[in-house]
Amino acid sequence: MREIVLDTETTGFDPESGDRIVEIGAVELMNHMATGETYHQYINPERGMPDEAFQVHGLGDDFLRDKPKFAQVGRSFLDFIGTSKLIIHNAAFDIKFLNAELRWMNLPQIPWEQALDTLAIARKRFPGSPASLDALCRRFGIDNTSRTLHGALLDSEILAEVYLELIGGRQPDFALSAQPTQNSAGAVEVWIPKQRRAPLPSRISENEAAAHAEFVSKLGDGTLWGKG
Repeated sequence: MREIVLDTETTGFDPESGDRIVEIGAVELMNHMATGETYHQYINPERGMPDEAFQVHGLGDDFLRDKPKFAQVGRSFLDFIGTSKLIIHNAAFDIKFLNAELRWMNLPQIPWEQALDTLAIARKRFPGSPASLDALCRRFGIDNTSRTLHGALLDSEILAEVYLELIGGRQPDFALSAQPTQNSAGAVEVWIPKQRRAPLPSRISENEAAAHAEFVSKLGDGTLWGKG
């Protein structure tokens, strides 16, 4: 089961009033496990960046000036997502912008039913409680300290963790067993997770690592840990 966790950054709130997408970030999940495959693209919006939007994501005119326009990346974006379910926080916002950009290119629209809204899931599970991405990170103990500004790829990676918590965590077998599938030609294939291009930073502090090392040193050489 392939899913794409997706986020966008924009110049504002309404594409019909001239607002445009400036960043797309997406993370691929297979059987509820991140494969390490991502899509990330900054986009020249062909207009100035309002200060209100700049304060949210920090993407200014100078940075975006030499980036490709959506018309140059729209097809590759569609090829990446394919028909996979799209996991989006406040899906109506992102789908509205993506479909506007695709319509201006005369490309196929993304069906609304292809998107799964994690905001709606969170509000249903925790009625009356804050359901922002930051609030859900606090609820589930997910580290979002690097999220000083909104960023599409970072937010997608964080949302992937939030999504798995919202639906009850990863599959019981944690996708450790390879699952045979049939490709379009009818041949049987076995999917294996791809190695992440860059390792995730350690979430263990230096003090925690030192405390662990001191604890292990007291166990003696006769233990499993002491034989390392």
